[in-house]
Formats: sequence, structure tokens, C-alpha cells
Amino acid sequence: MAMTASSRAPQGGGSSETERSPFIRLTELLAPHQPGKPLITLSLGEPQHPVPDFVGPVLAKHVADFGRYPLAKGIEPFRKAAASWLGHRFRLPRPVDPDSEVLVLNGSREGLFFAALTAVRYVGERRGRPAILMPNPFYPVYGAGARAAGCEQVYLPTTVENGFLPDLDAIDEATLARTVAFYIASPANPQGSVATRGYFTKLKALADRFGFVILSDECYSEVYTKEAPGSALECAGPDFARVVAFQSLSKRSNLPGLRVGFAAGDKTFLNMFHELRNVAAPQVPVPLQHVATVAYGDEAHVEENRRLYRIKFDLADQILGNRYGYRRPDAGFCVWLDVSALGGDEAVTVKLYREGGVRVVPGSYLARLQPDGFNPGAGFIRLALVQDGETTAEALHRLVETLG
Repeated sequence: MAMTASSRAPQGGGSSETERSPFIRLTELLAPHQPGKPLITLSLGEPQHPVPDFVGPVLAKHVADFGRYPLAKGIEPFRKAAASWLGHRFRLPRPVDPDSEVLVLNGSREGLFFAALTAVRYVGERRGRPAILMPNPFYPVYGAGARAAGCEQVYLPTTVENGFLPDLDAIDEATLARTVAFYIASPANPQGSVATRGYFTKLKALADRFGFVILSDECYSEVYTKEAPGSALECAGPDFARVVAFQSLSKRSNLPGLRVGFAAGDKTFLNMFHELRNVAAPQVPVPLQHVATVAYGDEAHVEENRRLYRIKFDLADQILGNRYGYRRPDAGFCVWLDVSALGGDEAVTVKLYREGGVRVVPGSYLARLQPDGFNPGAGFIRLALVQDGETTAEALHRLVETLG
């Protein structure tokens, strides 16, 4: 089935509100109100588990390195650690070359943004207006990157019907022929769906046929309570052509403030990416890269992180049951609840805040309107289970008591 106009971004006016940060919009929505109980924040996906013990000693050991400018490419120990971790964690067609196929990032967000600019140069001229495809709902930086790159944002609705992943069969060939890049998030934010090996293989075939690059956001890959998610790199072929995966320590190692991640894959793309980053991107302090090197060499703290999330999802299973369309996600730490029958996502968000003291995000704020007025996030709310178990249980009980 071909994608219709209703799947593409609206032109001109009508989208200005949804271009803004969902968290600024949430703050404005709740500004006239006061929380009815001591506030519990489940809106921001900021991990709250303890920082790993090794962080302080490693920083102290390398504090003198704050006195020099970092190289954009990243220090060799970090690149080797990232490449080694990829090889152990995923079933790759061959080992990743740390010298040409890994680049350090100041967190995955800025890397995902600058990657859109690189993709335009990497792909070259398109047939028609260049386009960047992305799931809808999605991480807002995808849209920001597409806008900065001068590309049309093409939104691919992710719904219950398509398993909360873009329907690859629904994209028409004319759109694919002008596609520069395809952002895919697996595990998905906010729904937690995971792309199968078959899905990645199909997407790679489209990238090869139409000449675009896959920008695979995998920052939630290490937070799972079922099977470990795979990577787009597993299906990228022996040269990783047209595939770049993005990783971060924010979720994996509970280090959102460290701002260290990496991009790995297609060496031609990464060479261009490096050239851009040398003049435009934020550099990563060397002491932080040393912390990241140790983090990628240690799995004990990651398994402890997963254990804590398992406890909270067990609580969600018990407290939410089958209410609000709840299902335990394949991965990630978010819960995506259907409140369309309870007055809609904005009304429920205000009600939970005013009566229950629980702060969540309306799903419509995380998505974009299609030209036909359909918003795939409307009627849902997102909860990030980042607080401790006791606080999470209290928030979930309040939610059920408030909404019924």
C-alpha cells in the first residue's frame, strides 16, 4: 500500500505548536494548576538510579586532561572499547574498526542532529525535494536535524496496528526516491517496540535500492526486561554501507549527565561526519571519555540497572493490569497508556497533576499532526519509570485511583 499525503508533513502553517519542545508545552499546560499531592515526576526520561562507583575515581585520575582540547574523533581507548563492546553485544558480520568506523559523540542527541546534515552530502542529489523519514511519535531531534538539513520531514505513523514501528510497505517509491535519511528508533521511544532482524534487513534493502542512509537510534538497547534487542548493524552487510548506529551511556549506565555516546558503521559516512564535527560539533572532554571507556568494559552495573527496571515493570504489571491498554514494553523504560476514553491526553495529564500529583507527558506532544489532522500520539500519555521502586509504585497507585 502506498503512503498517501496524510502520512507526510504539513506544509506552511498549522504545525508551529508541534514544532516546540514537548516539555515546554507541558510546563505551559500545567502552569495554571498546582499538584494535588507531593509531586512525582514521570514526564522526563532522566534515569535516577545510582551513578556507577567507578565514575569518581576515573575522573580524579584523569582530571588534568581537562586542560587540553579533545580531538573530535575521540581518544583511541574509547573507540577501541566501543568497538569491542559492539562486537560482544551484537552478532555483527565482522568486527568494527575503531579507527574508521567509530566516532565519539557528546551524547547521542547531538550526533543524531548533525547526522542529518551529513546525510545530505553523503547521499547527494535526489529526485525531487530531499526528504528525511522518521517514526511518528518520535524523538524531537530527528525533526530538528531534518529542518536544519533543509529536508522535508516525512512522518511515518506508528500505531497499535503496525506494532508501533513504521510500516515499510506503506511508503511509496516516489518518496523513497527522494529520501536522504531514515531515522529509526529501536527500542522505540515512547512505545518500547523492538525491530526484528527481518525488519532491519528489509529496511537495509530499501536503503540500498534507493540510496539513502539509515540513522539507527539504539540508545535504549540495554534497558530491557525480555530479550536483548538487536542492532541495525547486524543486518548492514560486511561493509556496514548506508547504516550508522547511535549509542549512549545515558540509559545503559545511568549517566545522563556524562554526555558521552558514539556513532558506528559506514566509514564513508563517518569520515564526512568527522569533517563536519571537526568544525561544528561539541567536543567530548577527555576525562569523560575515560569514564566511558571503563563503562563499556563493565556489564555488572548494566545488569543491576536492568534488575531495577524489571522490578518497576513487575509493579506496573500488577498495578495497571490490563487498564488503559497497558502492555509491558519489549525494551526501554517508558509506559504508553491509552487514555482516549477518559477525555484525551491533555485533560488526563492535567487531572493526574491536579488530583494525583503525578506529572506525565501527553502523547500528542511527542508526535506531529498529519495533514489530515491525525496525530498518532493523541489519546496516549507517556510515563517514564525512572524513579525508585517505592516512588514508582506510589505514582502508579495514584494514577489508577485518579483515573479509575
